[in-house]
Amino acid sequence: MTPEDALFVRLSQALVAFTIEFDNEAEHRMPHWTTMSGKRPGVWLTSMAMWWNCMRYVADEPIGVTELASLARTGTNLNGMQRWGYVTISPAAPKLVRATPYGLRAREIWAPLATEVEKRWQERFGKDAIDRLRAALYAVVSRFELDFPDGMSILGFGLFSAGPDRKREGSVDAGLPLCVLLARVLLAFAVDFERGSALSLAICANVLRVLDEKGSRRRDIPALSGVSKESIAMAMGILRKKGLAVADGAPPVVRLTAAGVELQRGYRERIAVVEEQWRERFGREEIQGLGSALPPFTLEWLFRGMEPYPDGWRASIRKPDVLPHFPMVLHRGAYPDGS
Repeated sequence: MTPEDALFVRLSQALVAFTIEFDNEAEHRMPHWTTMSGKRPGVWLTSMAMWWNCMRYVADEPIGVTELASLARTGTNLNGMQRWGYVTISPAAPKLVRATPYGLRAREIWAPLATEVEKRWQERFGKDAIDRLRAALYAVVSRFELDFPDGMSILGFGLFSAGPDRKREGSVDAGLPLCVLLARVLLAFAVDFERGSALSLAICANVLRVLDEKGSRRRDIPALSGVSKESIAMAMGILRKKGLAVADGAPPVVRLTAAGVELQRGYRERIAVVEEQWRERFGREEIQGLGSALPPFTLEWLFRGMEPYPDGWRASIRKPDVLPHFPMVLHRGAYPDGS
């Protein structure tokens, strides 16, 4: 199996494309500012994950920080959300979080978008294709014992994924949005992959994968991997510290060490092992059904939905040729490509 053929890669690319389409629409509708526009009324833009892990639960009535984490079932970047204008946080204990007026407006804009984008996908790919993918994802998600969150977790120390710490109670809602089903499957796969792994799935899938012992110019790695230069810098710090890669020359060229080459080989073997474990745990027919539901979601068709509005920030940067092999969700704003 090549990494490109891996089940989690194709699911990741679908979720990344869905998220970018969601984000483009939110940006188009939301009062906001960016480094390009300069400071003006509104919020600093963040990505879909911040809806699922924060603003879905923060409204005009205050909510405790502990209760927010319990409802979201994952961590968030509260300091960032306060700094970016979405929430206020009381300084006294217990800390309480409340949405700002612009945060309330962001909630109104974000709330219907998962359904809207899914309807667009039904028109683009066909309702039968979406229904088949939803059913295949649900067949797996409904067997999870742990209570996974509705969005991708923000990557933590070492860019590892944070899994849930409690078991699920009750059945899974069959009407969950497509993006939620995708996120739960991907996070579950990451947790299984990273159990005992020296590197996170995010680093292996997006950075280690595109390197070799011959070397690649560091400035070329974002285009090869589909993730931002900032996330590349974070990953490279970890790879160099572990003696898996070196960077030298001007402009810098990144090369894998012998240990890095060996770990890259181990990454490819491990994704096959985890997929086989999933067949044993969740059923061979279920995993086969999930793979069989993915062929319509080619990169060509995924890219069609990612076209930004002319005034969107993504319209001012180079269009990607590839999509990340795993969402690179950072504290920076939780964008799926680490932007």
